[in-house]
Amino acid sequence: DSEQLESGEAMSDEFKKIASVEIEEFKSEYRNRFPGRDADKLTNEDLLREVMNTVGKAGKLGEHIKCVVSVSMLTEGWDANTVTHILGVRAFGTQLLCEQVVGRGLRRMSYAINKEGKFTPEYAEVYGVPFSFIPCSGSTNGPTPGPIPTRVRALPERSHLEITFPRLTGYRYELPEEKLKAEFSDESRFTLSTIDIPTKVMLDPIAGESSIHTLDDLKRRRIQEVAFLLAKLTLENYCQDDEGNTKPFLFPQLLGITKHWIDECVTCNDNTFPQLLLLMEFAHNAAEKIYRSIVKSTDGQKSLKPVLKPYDTEGSTKYVEFDTIRPVYPTTLSHISHVVADTGSWEQKLAQSLEDDMEEVVSYVKNHNLGFTIPYTFNGEEKNYVPDFIIRLRLSGDETLNLIIEVTGQKKKEKEAKVATARDFWVPAVNNHGGFGKWAFLEIFDPWNTKSTIRSYLGTLKGDLE
Repeated sequence: DSEQLESGEAMSDEFKKIASVEIEEFKSEYRNRFPGRDADKLTNEDLLREVMNTVGKAGKLGEHIKCVVSVSMLTEGWDANTVTHILGVRAFGTQLLCEQVVGRGLRRMSYAINKEGKFTPEYAEVYGVPFSFIPCSGSTNGPTPGPIPTRVRALPERSHLEITFPRLTGYRYELPEEKLKAEFSDESRFTLSTIDIPTKVMLDPIAGESSIHTLDDLKRRRIQEVAFLLAKLTLENYCQDDEGNTKPFLFPQLLGITKHWIDECVTCNDNTFPQLLLLMEFAHNAAEKIYRSIVKSTDGQKSLKPVLKPYDTEGSTKYVEFDTIRPVYPTTLSHISHVVADTGSWEQKLAQSLEDDMEEVVSYVKNHNLGFTIPYTFNGEEKNYVPDFIIRLRLSGDETLNLIIEVTGQKKKEKEAKVATARDFWVPAVNNHGGFGKWAFLEIFDPWNTKSTIRSYLGTLKGDLE
């Protein structure tokens, strides 16, 4: 800045050596401009001022400088991504200031991924900033042009292949006033282990004796209290009417189901005890499993209702339009022009199977930038699950079935929660609503056997759909 230029700090000999040609040209011009003055008496400040005054001017000392940024402008909001050189023209007193200055060159010019799936290296050259511990390599070559993006969009001429879907924020269980029942399965089981939470901790202070902290106070709570509080949590979270009011008359039945669940489904590994279920994370997970067990019963599926988004209840393929550099597969039976692949083969293979000799397929769509999500909870945390495909299948007559497809490679606990929610909550809730057509869910483990898997699944659904 102006104050720094006038401060009289010496210009480095290295800079003078690099810019010797330009400096001599400036002195020659100075003699012609001011015949009575001695160019050899020009100070370092005069040279630096000339550099600043001729930024970007052809044939001048500052010809090759495109932009000069004062240190006073180096705020967090300064986010230029075209920095190629950083020139220090003042003494930097602290390493923090050096980091702030050099950090202005960290923004990339291109985010295109190369063939190795990585970003191409980009460099900014730094002069006059006293970093002695940063290794430097490479050159300032411009970024390698990335792959040309593909425009993925809904095609107007394929509007007859449009697929619509409901947008849900959750599920509401219309519990009958008669006796509730629950169906326990492997998914209902809950294992308490010290791998999830330690039950004994030794604290070593800097000075003084060590102390051992345990959960003995929690262990002294009665099992009856554990069942009571879990049933209360299940009632408050899941058993509500249209206005959001809980149904307290259902509590005795929920308490009985909760007691049976603790006796039959809870396993305590070494050094654990059922009272750990009172911890918040475990409590919400337990209430969720109890609720799913109720829903899984026959009466539960018939009474499950969706909670729709208040102002955006239905999504559609007609709103899809975006650019991508990911691998794509062109379509003919989809409203969307391409299938965007997340892997190297299985999305393409599944799309090919749907396109090739499957007369049951009316249309399909890969769920990418479509906005189709299934709300679920895992370990007490609310999340949104994005399935892989939606397929509209032709049934008898003019009836169609919307089949949600999820391709599973490796079984994981969270994946099991996603699949269970889609199968036991989302599909029954939407079908019970009756305003979005018929829906089903299918998990595929081998994309190369898609045709047989779908046809076999339709055979098992035939009686239910009729």
